[in-house]
Amino acid sequence: MKTQQLNISVLKHPVIEDNLAIIRDKNTDSERFKNAVRKISYSLILEASKNLPMVEKTVETPLVTTKCRVIDKSIQVIIAPILRAGLIFSEAASELLPFSNIHHVGMYRNEETLEPVWYYDKKKNIIDNKDKVFVIILDPMLATGNSAVDTIENFIKKGAKEENITFVSLIAAPNGVSNIQENYSKVKIVTASLDDSINEKGYILPGLGDAGDRIFNTIE
Repeated sequence: MKTQQLNISVLKHPVIEDNLAIIRDKNTDSERFKNAVRKISYSLILEASKNLPMVEKTVETPLVTTKCRVIDKSIQVIIAPILRAGLIFSEAASELLPFSNIHHVGMYRNEETLEPVWYYDKKKNIIDNKDKVFVIILDPMLATGNSAVDTIENFIKKGAKEENITFVSLIAAPNGVSNIQENYSKVKIVTASLDDSINEKGYILPGLGDAGDRIFNTIE
């Protein structure tokens, strides 16, 4: 089940909520944290890809010939994890969409201004057939939304259609959701939780702390 308003889908399921409790707990170690995130990530990727174009295909079963619907392989699906935390979603995305292309996006947040600082952009070439390209951006945290908006803008400048872009996060703050919707209202947002707010340092509340540090066990 999910709740939906405007262009945001907040997934609601006992398994998702149970694993959200695990990743929010400050006493959860890195291994259990990553395992819980992976369990949630499959549901998020399935939701993010549910509107991919389908075509009909003839299949021979052991008994008869039948018609099946399959994902149109003439499309291009770009999976764009924002480094480094977005990598946690890549395994599920690659498993569910094995024909997709992975394009890493490298940026970090300036802790004083809370603005994103770019250091790597894998997707260099311009998108030709924009109607056939679908972009799924991956980042566990949608806090201020500045990194999300920058990444979306980057893909649109390269030729992606706004309505063919989906942003996937574990948890989101109203600030980040508003930032995306005010700038790119056609972009779809998929998340497992819409939290209360962000603090003065840009961390989501109640949140789960720094996702990258907890995934890669770099908490000091």
